[in-house]
Amino acid sequence: MNAHDGFVPHHALVSAPSAAPARWMLVLHGIFGSGANWRTFIRRLAEAQSAGGAPDAAARPWGFILVDLRAHGMSQSPPAPHTIAAAAEDLLRLGDRLGLDIRGVMGHSFGGKVALAYLERRPTGIERGFILDADPSARPAGESGSESPGVLEMLRAIPQPIPSREAFLEAVHAAGFSRGIADWLAMNVRREGDGFRIRLDLDILDALLTDYFARDLWHVLEDPPAPAGPGVEPRRIHVVLGGRSASISPASRGRFEALAARAPWLSVHVLPRAGHWLHVDDPEGLFDVIRAAL
Repeated sequence: MNAHDGFVPHHALVSAPSAAPARWMLVLHGIFGSGANWRTFIRRLAEAQSAGGAPDAAARPWGFILVDLRAHGMSQSPPAPHTIAAAAEDLLRLGDRLGLDIRGVMGHSFGGKVALAYLERRPTGIERGFILDADPSARPAGESGSESPGVLEMLRAIPQPIPSREAFLEAVHAAGFSRGIADWLAMNVRREGDGFRIRLDLDILDALLTDYFARDLWHVLEDPPAPAGPGVEPRRIHVVLGGRSASISPASRGRFEALAARAPWLSVHVLPRAGHWLHVDDPEGLFDVIRAAL
């Protein structure tokens, strides 16, 4: 076994206090993020199941696994290669390590493409998939959208050590990014010795972004596996898009809609008020879509 075979990403389990989950769902954040970005939303989703809802949900409640994808959050120093495929393989090892019945995956942005790569590697056993404002297409790096490597270049330009967290926020804002983006990125800033440093390996993130833009994973949605046998629930994929998001091209939006019109396994939901950050821009709309689909 080499080093890559043993790498398992950091994770946290979330379920309702009184629940004993019968099935589990991986939750995958976007680039530069961490599992903690989704903790509040996912905790509410978990607790809602114990408060009632669909009979099947009450009988077979979901638990959720908040993952720090490779080179994010507390999943630092992963071995190469740094690709979408490697991130998906990390999730397979995590499932083996936990020994839980993982029946779903939810991914936002960069994490949405990792979710597609994971679905490709799990032809059986996955009942629900949620792809949240993620474009399966290959496209030129630097194209408009919230995964833009402009963030990466900005982080590279900040001298370290950083005097304070406030100085980091000011530098991000001065580079033209919103206070919301600055606060989100500041979750990666930690006190270290003589000041504050960015707890990210920017070279690894550069490699991950390069592979992200190079991958085309439409085939995972357009040609899903058949149910494994009689009585096995078919896979259902729910795509949720922000109506104001710049991360999904018009061509991809059209492709999603055309596929949903002919594919019973795929549903497309648009949150008109939301941009790319669905769980921030319209948490109620996203909550309603996901809860109804569990």
